[in-house]
Amino acid sequence: MALSVGIVGLPNVGKSTFFNAITNAGAAAANYPFCTIEPNKGIVPLRDDRLDVLAKMNKSERVIYATMEFLDIAGLVKGASKGEGLGNKFLSNIQEVSAIAHVVRCFENSDIVHVSGKIDPEEDIEIINLELMLADLENVEKMAFNASKKSAQAKEQKERFDLLSRIKAGLEKNIPARKLEYDPAELSLLKTIPLLTMKKVIYVANVDDKCIGRSNEYTDKVAEIAARAKDEFAVISARIEEEIAELDDAERKEYLKELGIPESGLDVIAHKCFRLLGLQTFLTTGEKESRAWTIKQGMTAPEAAGVIHTDFERGFIRANVVSYEDYIADGGWHAAREKGHLRQEGKTYLMQEGDIVEFLFNV
Repeated sequence: MALSVGIVGLPNVGKSTFFNAITNAGAAAANYPFCTIEPNKGIVPLRDDRLDVLAKMNKSERVIYATMEFLDIAGLVKGASKGEGLGNKFLSNIQEVSAIAHVVRCFENSDIVHVSGKIDPEEDIEIINLELMLADLENVEKMAFNASKKSAQAKEQKERFDLLSRIKAGLEKNIPARKLEYDPAELSLLKTIPLLTMKKVIYVANVDDKCIGRSNEYTDKVAEIAARAKDEFAVISARIEEEIAELDDAERKEYLKELGIPESGLDVIAHKCFRLLGLQTFLTTGEKESRAWTIKQGMTAPEAAGVIHTDFERGFIRANVVSYEDYIADGGWHAAREKGHLRQEGKTYLMQEGDIVEFLFNV
């Protein structure tokens, strides 16, 4: 299951530096606006210590982590929804992503020019959010006008018009579309309505290396805004992420320990994006490979099997399931079976985070 996160923010907030660090993709990072003209894309494996343990236990030939796609979308500026800067192009790029990582500058550095001439996280966030809402408002007005012309003849168009009108009223009050409440029918209809403000958001406060592991007045403000909006929040140091990217696993763990933080900024963002999007992972392991598979929360065992291969879902018989904790404590499949920790689950079983699974199927 593809998980894509668009990195957005004003110019010179550290977006491309962060992107470079986590993807090693070499995106331009320069001290001037619009250095990123096309959205840079990078596929990043998501570290999972559980897989490393399983691979060692089973002498797996390879380890395959879950992945996340990052898009480094060039800096937006005030007026982007009306084409200021390179706004319209960048706003359209955001349509591609599953979630938005909104990077906010929370550090002082006289050598790096701020597009507004001052460090003000609240104002920076307001600029980006306003541009996204204005872009949505323009599109909603057009879609509502088209739906209104057909509403007398088609019930679905009348329902579409009513929904768009409610979204429009919310946007005019600075309420993003994701903050409104919808019934099941409206949620289904929303799948046909592309809205930037329906995207889940994580606010990413970018600090200098001296502030990593602790807050400052800027990060406190971003955290307050995120909490008020019921969005996610994380603190990173793009410069430290650059350093981490150059280390091997052992060095990385030691460096994180020295910094007093349990995981890198990438790991924090990945975990929070999983939570934002209602995702989880199940695991498979053996001599050939140990692997993490990404699924939606609430998926049944046959649906999860289908993520591996459609034949697995079509011919699903049952799933042998052991929790990761039991598998490790027992020492593998055989011992888990003997101790009664291996469960045989059928078509209605709802997958749980960290399930280790063998699917039985017949086609």
